[in-house]
Amino acid sequence: MARRAGGNDHRGVTEVSVLAPLRHRAFALLWLAATAGNIGMWVRDATSGWVMTGLAPGPVYVALVQAAAMLPVFLLSLPAGAIGDIVDRRKMMIAVQLWLGAVGLAFSGLTAAGMMTAPLLLALTFCAGVGTAMTFPVWQAVISELVPRSELRLAIALNGVGINVSRAVGPAIAGVVVATAGAASAYLIDVSAYVFGLAVLLWWPRKPTVRRHPERFGSAIRAGLRYARRHPPLQRTIVRSMLFLTFASVLWALLPAVARDQLGTGPAGYGILLGALGAGAVCGALVMQRVRRRFGTEPMVLAGSLVYAAGVGVLAMTTSFLIAFAAVAVAGAAWVAVLTALMSGAQAVLPDWVRARGLAVYRTFYFGAMTGGSILWGVIAQHWSLSTALLVVSAAGTAAALIGWLLPLPAGDQHLDAAPAWEPPPQLPPAVAGEKRRALVTVEYRVPVERQPEFLALLERLAVVRRRDGAVRWGAYVDVAEPEWIVEWFETPTWEEHLRQHQRGTVADARLQAEVQAFHVGGRPLVSHLVKVA
Repeated sequence: MARRAGGNDHRGVTEVSVLAPLRHRAFALLWLAATAGNIGMWVRDATSGWVMTGLAPGPVYVALVQAAAMLPVFLLSLPAGAIGDIVDRRKMMIAVQLWLGAVGLAFSGLTAAGMMTAPLLLALTFCAGVGTAMTFPVWQAVISELVPRSELRLAIALNGVGINVSRAVGPAIAGVVVATAGAASAYLIDVSAYVFGLAVLLWWPRKPTVRRHPERFGSAIRAGLRYARRHPPLQRTIVRSMLFLTFASVLWALLPAVARDQLGTGPAGYGILLGALGAGAVCGALVMQRVRRRFGTEPMVLAGSLVYAAGVGVLAMTTSFLIAFAAVAVAGAAWVAVLTALMSGAQAVLPDWVRARGLAVYRTFYFGAMTGGSILWGVIAQHWSLSTALLVVSAAGTAAALIGWLLPLPAGDQHLDAAPAWEPPPQLPPAVAGEKRRALVTVEYRVPVERQPEFLALLERLAVVRRRDGAVRWGAYVDVAEPEWIVEWFETPTWEEHLRQHQRGTVADARLQAEVQAFHVGGRPLVSHLVKVA
């Protein structure tokens, strides 16, 4: 049944253009700003990859440029997501634009002065990666604020189009500018993109989110980790992403070395290859909705993974620039089809209160796989050869795609809108001051003995929700004198955390709780709230 749910999600979908979210002005302008920023990032990274081939020739150093860009995202995505869920997301994005602009100026100034070295290039690339780490989860979370839920998948796909337009345009711009005006001028293009993004963010009339019982940084991180640990649909999406990205990272890591050493091209040729990768991705993004509706998500992801592996295999065995161009373009189309499906899957299983943190956890593993893969393929290429590394990826990536088929993606919960499952909690009495005391909640049910097996199965499902949303301990007891009475209990580390539980409920949670309470005989279950006093 899981396979069918994942594979047939194309039924009953109304034909809607992927451009539909652009009708919303705020989304359209922020999408343009994000696309401009991505173009600038690709100009910077393509320039850095080529500059590194002159500073420290060899595939390991070239691959380390990719690793230095991805490592901060791996390390900082979760803190960035926590911050994005507890502060004003617009102000956070403005601060990041200023940081990235300053890093871009440092790239340009040091290069123009002839002071750039391989370690310094890696250090600045790491600093730029810090800005990327702080941007990704917040931007992904903001998308859901800008379009209705019915257009969220299209908005994510359109975001993928923007990212891949930047992959097509950015490297090509870098190749031309580096060849004609030098690397320092190319870095200034990156700076101008952040200036445009800053202007759009200053215009954006976002209403600040008012949160009752706002979370602190440490508790926000713990809540995000707890949610991910207790949420199997997100975990399954993460595993599928790692199976693909560990091997798919090879093109981003080794394409500069392939262009220079295997194909014998200059910076313009490398830019054209990256442009082919991005152009293929744009084409893939434009047709993937139609493919998904006709064949389903799972077949599309499997086919995309296999096509990507085949494209890498062809690249390993050719010295023809035209064949390499075609192989890279096909791989780009497959890349965006798979990644958009995976990102959509992660978005679809996260409620708003934890969306930035949940996506940050997803991104942590995403870029962890990209970073680890980049280093691994660089080492293999250094000790054996570029073609050997590419052939290993092609074979292993094919095997990973087939393994992924055994772990179907979640179909996505369409009932994640906020809907508190409980009545408002009582106020703390004056004699019990402070919201930092440990809280204990009990719920007393009266359930006929013959119906208890079915009831307890539902109660176990509810326990997952309790733990996921804040409970640190949970249990259920039966009264041995009156076996119809069952007491559910759970603890939260503080009374304040229990108050947050009331805000984290979704429509799906409320329905599950209603199913559980339907077994109770005689009115409503008795709920008691206790706080620790000694």
